[in-house]
Amino acid sequence: MRARHNDPEIPDEVEPKDLDKGARAELKTLTKENSDFVARHLVMAGMLIDENPELAHQHALSAARKGGRVGIVRETVGLTAYATGDFTLALRELRTFRRITGLNDQVPVMVDCERGLGRPKEALELGRSVDRSTLDSETQVELAIAMSGARLDLGDDEQALVELEIPQLDKNTAFRYSPHLYRAYAEVLTGLGRNDEAADWIARAEVAEEAFGIDEDGFPLSDDDDLDIEIVELIDEEEEDEPDNEIGEDQAEGHEGQTESPIESTDDEGGTLP
Repeated sequence: MRARHNDPEIPDEVEPKDLDKGARAELKTLTKENSDFVARHLVMAGMLIDENPELAHQHALSAARKGGRVGIVRETVGLTAYATGDFTLALRELRTFRRITGLNDQVPVMVDCERGLGRPKEALELGRSVDRSTLDSETQVELAIAMSGARLDLGDDEQALVELEIPQLDKNTAFRYSPHLYRAYAEVLTGLGRNDEAADWIARAEVAEEAFGIDEDGFPLSDDDDLDIEIVELIDEEEEDEPDNEIGEDQAEGHEGQTESPIESTDDEGGTLP
């Protein structure tokens, strides 16, 4: 018999409309009453997953009681289970999410679950089963990091480095996902004894994190919503007088007359970091 689940309390101010619009659209298959119930628990799961993953998971399970056939619900159960370290449940739920939606968005987490269960070979097999060209850039990065970790689990540091050498590993241009990739690359380089190279990538990660206003885990450093940077250019000091060196003429255009301020906004919402 399934153990009885007690629904955790939800503050009165949390409303169904607080749920992301796309997620709310998925709940339209439910009755209004059930949709509102599920939506509020999903909101709470999202709010709590970082600070209290156990409670977030309880909210996700509550949502599953009345919305278990909805993809976003099974995805939330899987992600909160992953956050609590229950890799078996997380893998099962994310497989269900993938089957319901046909999406590969959570394959990097699934690969990491296989690793958590001590199955690095299965992790690599799962990662190789996905056409990476169908994934967005951030998901490609997370998958590369998970695959690299599986290689490290097998003691193959050289291949772990190769897994990370993807197009998104750009020394000069950083996106919000880049610091995580830079740090993963630096960690493998350190393991290979290439400490000077590792230090360079860590330095680039720190510059990008400061520009984006995030910490090394990707979380905002403050509640300031005014910082709206999508891309930053990372230029070595010796390259400052030659903007077309390595970054290409197309990237150098539009950066003439820059000041020496840490970040200078451009039309593409990027910035230049000296």
